[in-house]
Parts: sequence; structure tokens; C-alpha cells
Amino acid sequence: MANITKLSPRELTRNLNSFLELGSVMGDNQANRHLSKAGYRIAGDPEAKTINLFKYAAWLFDEIEAQERKITHPRTYDEIKEANRRRSSEVSTSGRDIGMIPKVGNPQRRESCRTDLGRFLKTYFPTAFFMPWSQDHRLVIKKIETALTKGGLFSLAMPRGTGKTTICEHSAIWATFYGYRHFPVIVGATEEAAAGILAVIKLEIETNELLAEDFPEVCYPVRCLEGINNRCAGQTCCGKRTRISWTDDLTLPTIDGSKASGATIRSVGITGNVRGKKVFRPEDGSEMRPDFVLIDDPQTDESAASPEQNKKRLKVVSGTILGLAGPGVKISGVMPCTVIRPGDLADQILDREKHPEWKGERCRLLLDFPENMELWKTYAKIWADSLREKESIADATDFYIQHRAEMDKGAVSSWPERYEPDEASAIQYAMNIYIRDKEVFYSEYQNQPIPDEDESAVDKITVQQVWDKMNNRPRAEIPLAAERVVMFIDVQKNLLYWIVAAFSQNFTGWVVDYGAFPDQKRRYFSLKDASPTYSSLHPGFGLEAALYASLKDLTDDYLSRIWRREDGAEMRIERCLVDSGWGRSTETVYQFCRESLHAAVLLPSKGQGITAAQKPFSEYRKNQGDRVGFNWIIPNVTTSKRQKRPPEKISFKPSIRPPMPPAT
Repeated sequence: MANITKLSPRELTRNLNSFLELGSVMGDNQANRHLSKAGYRIAGDPEAKTINLFKYAAWLFDEIEAQERKITHPRTYDEIKEANRRRSSEVSTSGRDIGMIPKVGNPQRRESCRTDLGRFLKTYFPTAFFMPWSQDHRLVIKKIETALTKGGLFSLAMPRGTGKTTICEHSAIWATFYGYRHFPVIVGATEEAAAGILAVIKLEIETNELLAEDFPEVCYPVRCLEGINNRCAGQTCCGKRTRISWTDDLTLPTIDGSKASGATIRSVGITGNVRGKKVFRPEDGSEMRPDFVLIDDPQTDESAASPEQNKKRLKVVSGTILGLAGPGVKISGVMPCTVIRPGDLADQILDREKHPEWKGERCRLLLDFPENMELWKTYAKIWADSLREKESIADATDFYIQHRAEMDKGAVSSWPERYEPDEASAIQYAMNIYIRDKEVFYSEYQNQPIPDEDESAVDKITVQQVWDKMNNRPRAEIPLAAERVVMFIDVQKNLLYWIVAAFSQNFTGWVVDYGAFPDQKRRYFSLKDASPTYSSLHPGFGLEAALYASLKDLTDDYLSRIWRREDGAEMRIERCLVDSGWGRSTETVYQFCRESLHAAVLLPSKGQGITAAQKPFSEYRKNQGDRVGFNWIIPNVTTSKRQKRPPEKISFKPSIRPPMPPAT
């Protein structure tokens, strides 16, 4: 006979249903509802799942009596409305509450990984880390573990495919689940790259069975969402809001006693809005700033080739990102990266002389090359022939196995277990990449890219060639051999770029002067950071009106100037072309060229690319009135695009001159 003072819901229903004359009087679900309604289920109470039959009978009697009183006493409309509201609220609350958090499935397994990141990765993500660790892996994992638990910065360059990004993104799970970090920020080369890492972390939390078993305080509330993000705002656990967020950013559930309670993970592109990352804790109203940053491959192939982009991204890393923690606080961080070009962002960060704070580590696929490279040249020929004839490298692998001892002599691989099924060793795997593409091998797998100067197939401009082009002529002075002076204005959204050139009769040309309008007062700038712009010179003007006024200011100055030749002869600009190809400027440029005091000199122009499949200018059919030269044409007014109605934003005096065709 069970102890009737400590019955489980199942034992309660079995005892009550055992009276044959009454039959089945209660189900398990009804007993559970009664337990909750009576207030017996209290979080943390070891007796919360048992019930005293005597107390239950007394409570049930009171409930039945109260129910009878409600029936015998008619209720008003307001009472009925309030009862319906209370009933709906109870149903809604019970539907949003996920109940008590399940117990940890394997506490020993969970505790064994608390201070061992490598064990954690192998234990909970066996499909991602199924191969043995190399010595480089152990070094990198130890460095990341130190950065997460004790602080500091660490940059690492590993061969392509060794799992550096996978290690880092799963390390963020380890750091937040065990409470080492509460606000990691993921920074990628682009917004999409950073969001991809965050998506992997979310997927692991949602679907990884081992994580769900050993970390129920994190995974159970997430799984209760069932992929419906709208449930986040209302989810409760034993009556308390979990405050979980599962949209673009990630906030882990707030659960009493959880090390990961309220931890936040955000993602951002390095060129995006990195500044001002912070969250507020609703429990005490305190502000939480990022305490760890994962910068994953912060450069693209395009940015690595640009000194300006390298400079900007390095400034973001050193200034904005490392300042995310706020004043007086040092942020910890890990940067997995790949050196694409010499001197790029990754190459500079990994240089301990330039950036000792990042403690850079470069890992290579091959620590030492084979001594007998002549034998590998023979192998390379067999490798290529085998691919052409059999679409496999079987013949090359057979050759390698026969001569393996001699071919492997002197070679050392950093990861002996890494090779493909159709290969016999890690040495063969590495040399296959070397044979396939030497440049890719050195940059992607050795992190020692070949400098561009070593590319013999490409003609490079030497310093002497540049020096030979210098004429040491004073600015704005016309050479003695020049007979014509012309000007060109390139129209952009914020600036006008212009150049004045002089030409001799045989078309030898000299750049006489060049610049931008408005003048930027500095030697180097880009269109993106231009200041001032012509819109700022004319506040209150629309874009077209500001462009019109700027063209007028620029041409009134330069087309009125007298340009002096070396012999003292006075010359003037005979022709000025104005770019009319920028989308919003076409009508404005046409109108300006008609109405300007220098209309006789001005001519709107538009560049036209001619591909191999198109008819060259020399084969154009010349219409009456067309003027055609070497790769240029000025069409007749009647055959060219006529000027449309002037834009309404421009209120200058209308032109009385006929429309003017563009020079192409």
C-alpha cells in the first residue's frame, strides 16, 4: 500500500479509480491541473511532485463547495466578464509557461569539459571534430581557452580547411554556457559572413542532442519555442520570464542558477555599424557591454588588394572593435584569419613586431618541403596525365606509393592525418595542392603568399620608369611644343573632378593641372570621405541646383584664365568637355552647357565602351553633319538625343540657344 501522504499524480489517479462501483473518476492530466491550481508545485521544493491524499480531499471539498455557491448565487455581467477574463489569462499563462527545467543528463560529462575546451569540442560536436588534433590545433585551442577564461588577444592563421572558424564559433558556445563570457560579438568581413557564424551557433543549440541533455537550462527553453520566434516575448519558466531572443541577435534564456543566464551574442560586419554595442539587464537595470570579440577573416580578396581598405579595416580593429568594452576596460578577442597578400590586414596583425598585443601565430600545412623535388616533378607529370586520361589521380598515387620513402624524405606535415581518400599521406595531399596552384598553396595553406614582384608573367612599372615620366615642370605652365589647351570635368555625386591638358600637333600630351571642386585641401582623399562637397557649398539647393552652381563656379574660374607657355605666349582653354553620363546629372549638364557664358567652349560628353562584339567607331555610318575623329564622334543635332524639359529643381534663366549634341 502506497503512503497516502506522499502520492504521485499517477498513484493518486490509480487509487481513486480503484473503486469498482464508481469506475474511472479522474485522469493524470486532471490530477496535474489540480496540483498546479492548489499551489503544491513550487520550484525547488523536493515534495513538489507529491500530494497528501487527506489534504487533497479537503481542498477538493472546498473547491466543490465554492463551485456550488457560485451556481446558487446568480452573477452579474461584470462578474461573468471578469471570470472569463481570468479563465483566458490562466489558459494563456499555462500555455506560455514551459514548467520546470529538466535535470542535467550527465553531470560528470558536463563537469569534465568545464576547464577543457578541446575536450568540450570533441565531446559535444563529434561530427565537426572527428579527426585527431594536430600539434597546431592543440596550441590554438589552448590560446583561445586562455583568451576566453583569463583575457587577452590572439590572432591565428591556419591552413585552409583546418577548422579555425569552426573551432572559434563553437568556442563561443563553451564560453557562454559555462559563464566565462556574457556578451561575445562576432565580427565578419561582411554582414552575411558574421550572420552565418551566428546561424551555426543557433543551429547547434536547437538541434544538438548532447547539448540539450547536459545543458537543459539553455537548450530546453529554446526547443520549447519550436522555431516560432514570436513566442520569445511571452515565454515564462515557473512564472518568470525567460527574456529569450532568437531573431537576428541571440540572447540566451534568463534562468535562476544558470551560468549562461541572459548571455547575449551579436554579429556585425567589419564595415557595418560596429560601435555602441550594449544591452541592459532587466533584473537590476545595469548596462552590459561586449566582453569578447570573435573577428573571423576580417578581409576579402578585394580589400586585401587595397592599401586604403587595409588601412581602414585595421583602424576599425584597433580602435572601434577593441573599444567596445567601454572606457577603462580591456576586451578579449580571437581573430582567425588567412593571409591573402603580403602586407594585407592579416599579415600586419600577425606580425608580432607591429602588433605584439595580438600574439599572432602562423601555422603551415608543410613545415618542411621534400628534398627530392625532381622526383616530385616526375610525379606532377604523371598526376596531370592521369587526370586527363582517367579523370583520377590513381596512377600518381601508385607512383607515390612505390617511391614514398624517397619522395617523403625531408618533408614534415603539420597534420599527418589530413589527406583525401584517393591519397596515401598528408605529404602527398600537400604536394598535390602545391602542384595544382602554387600561389594558392603559399597563401591559403602556408600563410606566406608570394609577393607580386615575383610574378614574372606580369610587367611591373619600375621606379625608374615613373621617374623618367617626371618633367619637373611648374604647375599650370604650358610646354613650348603645346599648341592646344583643353579641359575635362568628371561629374560625381559630391565632387567635380577636373583636369587641364595641353597637346602638340602630333597629339603628344601633358597634364598641366588637375584637382577636385570643391578643393579638398589635402593630397589624398576618396569620394566617400570628401568634405566639403558642392552640396555643402550651396545649402538649401537641391542636388541638381548645387551641381549647376558648382559647374558655373568652376568654369567661370578656369575658362577665364590666361595660361602661359614657356615662351611667354598667352593661351586659353579652347574646349571643355563635361561628363553627362552620371544618371541624375544628364539633363542638368545639358542645360548648363547651353546657358553658360562659355557655351562656345563647353560640350557635354559621354564615354562609351566598345567591346569586341560591337562595331568600332571607324565603321560607324556617318550622317550629314556628323563630325567623326579617332575614337570620337559629335553627332548632328537632328540625329542626337534632344534636350528634355529642364528639371523643376533648377530655376535658372532658360536658354535661348538650340539644343547641343553630346561628344562621345
